[in-house]
Order: sequence, then structure tokens, then C-alpha cells
Amino acid sequence: MGDILVGTCSWTDPALVRSGWYPRGRRDAAGRLRYYAERFPVVEVDSTYYGLPGERNSRLWAERTPDRFTFDVKAFSMLTGHPTRPTALPADLRDRPRDAAVLDEVWARFTAGIEPLREAGRLGSVLFQFPPWLRPGEHAGDLLAHTARRTRGWPVAVEFRHPDWWREGNAEATRALLAAHGMAAVAVDMNQSVPSAVPPVTPVTAPALSVVRFHGRSASWGQGSKEDRFRYAYDEDELRAWLPRLHALAERADEVHVLFNNCCADAAVRAAETMTRLLDRTAAPSDDRDADRGGTEHRP
Repeated sequence: MGDILVGTCSWTDPALVRSGWYPRGRRDAAGRLRYYAERFPVVEVDSTYYGLPGERNSRLWAERTPDRFTFDVKAFSMLTGHPTRPTALPADLRDRPRDAAVLDEVWARFTAGIEPLREAGRLGSVLFQFPPWLRPGEHAGDLLAHTARRTRGWPVAVEFRHPDWWREGNAEATRALLAAHGMAAVAVDMNQSVPSAVPPVTPVTAPALSVVRFHGRSASWGQGSKEDRFRYAYDEDELRAWLPRLHALAERADEVHVLFNNCCADAAVRAAETMTRLLDRTAAPSDDRDADRGGTEHRP
């Protein structure tokens, strides 16, 4: 049975900081991360989607957290084909044409920025969340192959936003494509009534890792403000319904990352706390190894 690690898709979201979840005396940069890491074993760094990561920050993150704490890092927008504002680029790249040389440099700087986490053994995965207009096809296959070459040796997880990838008729081909590149498929929980809804399938495409991201079930998905899209509080029954699927993933992958992306006020951390509690209740030793460590492990 693999380990199930539960966390959220940011520890620095302004709405979370304003919510009061962090106590007084723990609201500076170092205090927030240390407080979060005392309660959860994994976090997704989403700021790296909006700007390139810096080596100094990565080194500080590793220093401020326990040895087994895990960081999943979201790939910079330019690396996944999303529009990227000039101000998101380093100053010396902003006025240059968006050509292959600039893309090479962006890849190099992203790689250098996460290297301290890799060196410390703290990099859980690099999340490549591809845009909703990327459909299955030759172009997408070429992009996945290019990404695989650029990330050789990295733990990579892939989330597709276009629902065709996981619809009946395409799902097996998608699974095989990711498996061929050694990339972990990302399963999602979201409102299934919106036209762009990705089916909540749970394929395992890499033996080391499976990832599930909970986006909330807002009816405003795909429209409105960030707060409209992600404003959702999971109830206990909704989370409990996922337990069989999470345990099934842990039977097939060494580690399962369960990450809450309903980042509005403290909704994500509250959902993560509830999911941790539910998993702890259902954990049962299945062999001597699990008995030694108390069943399903939620680090630290």
C-alpha cells in the first residue's frame, strides 16, 4: 500500500493568509510555511506558474520544512502553452522576441530554480497543467514528447483541462501516452455539470506517483473571477465518497498526492484537514510493513 499525502495547492494564497488560519506570530514568510508543514506533509507551489522559481526561495523552502516534507511545483505558464505576460518574465527577457532561444532560456532558469528541491530530495513532482484548448491529436503528442525530453529525470505529473482526453474512446490512448513518457496522470474533482468538466477518472500511469487535485464544484468554473471559480467548501460526505478511489490508487502507486485547489479563504486547508481525518479513520494495516508504520501514512 502506497502512502497517501494530503495538502493544498498553496500555502501563501492571500485569501488564506487573510482568513485567520495562520495564528499570530506565524504570519511571516518563514512562520507560515513552518506552521503549514507541521500540519500537512505536501504542498503544491502554484506561484511558479505565474513567475519563474528562484534558487534562493527553493533552498529556503527546503530549510524551513521537515526532512520528509514534499513540494509539488507547478510548471511556469510559458512551458505549458499558456499566455504569459511580459512582466512575468525576467527583466532581461521581456523585450526579446518570443523565439526558441527565449524558450530555451526559460527552461534553463526554471530548471535551475527547482534544483535545490531536487538536490534535497524534496521535489514530489512538477505539475504540467495544459490549457483547455489543448485537445488530443498530433500537436499535443508532439508537445508531450518535447516536454518529456526537457524533463528527463524529473518526476512529472500531467493535468489535461480539455475533457476529451479522458472521455470514453480516448481514455486508454491518453493513459498509454502518459505511461510511455513515464508521466503521472492527474485525476480531478470538479463540477460535472459544466460543459468543460473533466471526467473524474483515476488512471495510474506511473508506478511511483498518482495525483488527485480537488478544484471545488463551483458552477462558475470556466467563467467569472478566481474567487467565483474556486469558491467551494467540500462537505464530509463529498470527501468520504473519494476514499475507495484514493485507497485503490494507493494500491497501484507508491505515493498518492491529494491536493485541494479550492483556494478561497481557508476552504482548502479545512478540506485537507477533513480528508486527513477520514483517511486516518479508514487506515488499516494490510501487512507487516504497514503495521510497523501504522497503516496508511500521512507524513510527517
